[in-house]
Amino acid sequence: MTRQDARSFTAAVKEALRKRAVAGVESGRTQVEVAEVFGVTRQAVGRWIKAYHEGGERALRAKRQGRPRGGSLTARQQKRIARMVIDNRPDQLKLSFFLWTREAVSQLIEEKVGLSLSIWTVGRYLKRWGFTPPKPIRRAFEQSPREVEHWLQVEYPRIKAQAALERAEIFWGDEMGLRSDHASGRTYGLGGCTPQIPITGNRFGCNMISALTNRGRLYFMIFGRQFKAEVFLDFLRRLIRQAESKVFLIVDGHPVHRSGKVKKWLKNHEQELHLFRLPAYSPELNPDEYLNQDVKSNAVGRLRTRDKHHLMSNLRNFLKRKQGRPHLVRKYFQAYHVQYAA
Repeated sequence: MTRQDARSFTAAVKEALRKRAVAGVESGRTQVEVAEVFGVTRQAVGRWIKAYHEGGERALRAKRQGRPRGGSLTARQQKRIARMVIDNRPDQLKLSFFLWTREAVSQLIEEKVGLSLSIWTVGRYLKRWGFTPPKPIRRAFEQSPREVEHWLQVEYPRIKAQAALERAEIFWGDEMGLRSDHASGRTYGLGGCTPQIPITGNRFGCNMISALTNRGRLYFMIFGRQFKAEVFLDFLRRLIRQAESKVFLIVDGHPVHRSGKVKKWLKNHEQELHLFRLPAYSPELNPDEYLNQDVKSNAVGRLRTRDKHHLMSNLRNFLKRKQGRPHLVRKYFQAYHVQYAA
């Protein structure tokens, strides 16, 4: 009789097969004869007979197949560990880690519960608890939680109400520098052979200033000179000309935004533009930061530029495409920390 691959059988079928084979041997047949009848190896029949003699019929019962479930942590222990990971950083719990990795959680479980679990088991627990490994947001130690709370609960609602009263549109602005040697993303290659990408050996860069709204409007300016008050005022003049109503512009605390020239100009243009500043060290509250990240990743990091003119041309083309797709601009406001501005 042809031998069968019992690995494809269900647990119940395997249990019945073991019991019938053992019964055959117990009735007087040899292990070779039983193996031939049921299409299995003699060694398999021998293992079943040995298990039966050592553990009785219970040893022949079906067992749970596949990856083990449940692990070794009780429901209460799981809830405790998950809460500790949510509420603390590893260093706050005196662990030798800066970020929560599977190794860090494994060490936490060993210290708090006394169980040593593999990183794969810990990974299954984390997945079960709803944890994912996103790139963390960097937050400055100097940030004041009280100022952030005041901004979210008092200051921005006041600005929003004032904008509605004066029929103004709220813009979020920011500026950044861009370098030709910025790289992002990965590329596939053979293991042990790091792929090479041809780039220019010259280093050059430019600057960008932009402003956007939760309605999908986007205005920008690309420039090669240093960001100073004259450049910022040039952008403000353009913004006033292009905007359809009074402008409420929210920016960070950059020294240029607080310069004497800018303050003097703003005083003479109060009917056209009003400038507001975010809490210090709080870039995550500015939706324009997400445009900056998009530009760095997709307009600079994944495109090879030959010279400064080519770099600036790539940036303009990328941002013009964004201007023509307001729904993509509105998506920047869907990020968790800026949903309040949507």
